[in-house]
Amino acid sequence: MLTCKSPRKVMLLAYQLARQTLPTYSNKFSRHDFALPQLFACLVVREHQRQTYRGVEALLIDAPHWGRSIGMKKVPDHNTLCRAFHTLHLGRRGKLLDRLVQWIALAKLLGRTAAIDSSLYDTHHRRTRRSLSRRHYERRCRYYASREKQAANAKRSRSARSTPKLSLAVDTRSHAILSALAQTGMGSDCLDFEPLLLDAWRRTPGRRLKLVLADAGFDSESNHAIARDDLAVRSLIPSSAGRPSPKAPVGRYRRLMRRRLAGSQAGRPYGQRAQAETVNSMVKRNLGDSLRARTPRARRDEQFLKVITHNLMVFRRHPRGSRQSRT
Repeated sequence: MLTCKSPRKVMLLAYQLARQTLPTYSNKFSRHDFALPQLFACLVVREHQRQTYRGVEALLIDAPHWGRSIGMKKVPDHNTLCRAFHTLHLGRRGKLLDRLVQWIALAKLLGRTAAIDSSLYDTHHRRTRRSLSRRHYERRCRYYASREKQAANAKRSRSARSTPKLSLAVDTRSHAILSALAQTGMGSDCLDFEPLLLDAWRRTPGRRLKLVLADAGFDSESNHAIARDDLAVRSLIPSSAGRPSPKAPVGRYRRLMRRRLAGSQAGRPYGQRAQAETVNSMVKRNLGDSLRARTPRARRDEQFLKVITHNLMVFRRHPRGSRQSRT
């Protein structure tokens, strides 16, 4: 889906969204220089432009009409924006995504199929993708050249526990994110299927969700039972998790997946699962694949801010057509 390139338009839409979901002020005894919806709109612009707090402050100073359009008499400094980010605690503001998906549904953009996938984010900011690939190459060279394999494995396990992971359930028709789950540490995706599907099913109006797609990382008989028996949503997940075996899977639904998903899936419903990977690519290319926050809680909040910003960009420019990146 086409994404909006204008930061001012995204800022206005974010301000309207926050006015309907956030309180005006965080404390009745505060100075009331800025309202929470205004600061949230500034944070969305920061994420949209991939800037630091000082960078977005300079950007708003150079374009004072942006702030005046949302009722700000002066530009908030970088410390105010940083404190607002930690005060909002976006990881627990599910109403923002609820209202935004409701807007997308009223625009008649949602389909009946959801795709689920997860992706990892870098914990340090890098200027170019070339530096990212070179960093990965140097890390692997150090690992294989190390004589003390135990020390290398211990270092790798410590970094794995602190790696940010974002799991998404996306609408395959509009590329809008229906639900998100941000966490720290690499592990099995199987446990993330239930909360992602429940939130996506709850947010679709009239329970329009009829089909959910996921890769083999979410393969589980209980996940099929939750989708098909509890929510009446047809699930397609390859039954290839675990050690390869010529025997048929034990579970009823996993045996069904072995027959249904045999051979090429081009032109079939399961072929739309790649739309989840498309959305992960859109978020990383448009908003960055690294996080500036340092604590696990702040990293989760930053990932949810990326989710909200992506949906705002998709919703703002929906009448024009389809495109996967901003340039």
